[in-house]
Amino acid sequence: MINWLKKNWAIIILVIIALNFFKNQYSPQVSSRNSAVSYDDLGVAKSPSFSGGLSSIMPIPESVAPTDTANRLIIQDTSLSLVVKDVPGVISQIEVTAKGFGGYLVNSYLSKPETAASGNIVIRVPEGKRTEVLTALKKFAVKVVSESVSGTDVTDEYVDLQARLDILNKTKAKFEEISAKAFTVNDLLNVNRELINVQSQIDSIKGQQKYYEQSAKLSKITVYLSTDEISLPYAPTNEWRPAVILKSAVRSLVGLFRSLGTLIIWLVVFSPIIVPAVLLYRWYRNRKKS
Repeated sequence: MINWLKKNWAIIILVIIALNFFKNQYSPQVSSRNSAVSYDDLGVAKSPSFSGGLSSIMPIPESVAPTDTANRLIIQDTSLSLVVKDVPGVISQIEVTAKGFGGYLVNSYLSKPETAASGNIVIRVPEGKRTEVLTALKKFAVKVVSESVSGTDVTDEYVDLQARLDILNKTKAKFEEISAKAFTVNDLLNVNRELINVQSQIDSIKGQQKYYEQSAKLSKITVYLSTDEISLPYAPTNEWRPAVILKSAVRSLVGLFRSLGTLIIWLVVFSPIIVPAVLLYRWYRNRKKS
């Protein structure tokens, strides 16, 4: 076998390259189409100039002067990583829990690989009940692997938007006064065009304000679930964990066997092409020697 591999190494390389070429050529391609108008999980309309409520026709500067106010607008995002016994069942329970606290499901994902089931679910709940919801969610877990809470203070951005909105409203009022005094059709058309432009900017800023307000009222909680701890996202530590290392090694070995099995299947499928090519090459080589 070793001698045969040494003699035919060039053919083997060509066969592997050909298999990779055909695999890339005929593998299914997934395409997606972005709609012109979409909505985020808070029900706020998004557009190319208004993505997620964080951009608009009038761009927000990179730095905004801090605002001295006691009523801060804070957006809280929480993530949990839980080891559970039944991933599909816990996902359903989390959805029911969110609705029970006045929240709702944003999206969920579930996969069932041979090694361990895993998935995640994103919910939004009233900010005032976030602590209670987290306590209820932890009861579904065999083990809480990690928990993180991040807060974003958008008070300054919100105040800046309000200042811009006041200016635009005053500008709109001026244009309306001019429109009432316009005598020619051309002047009236020009003023109406400017009014439409100003109104679109006002609507965009109001949409951003609504996004900030709803995000502050409804906290987002992302829960990662799995029956196997190693499948969950968490901050790695320097602790030596033999069980985790063993699982990683076993998965790598299974992945190697799968790759070899895939290669064998490809070779068998393309054997009507590979075998004649190898025989033709050997016939040509023997004839050249003789």
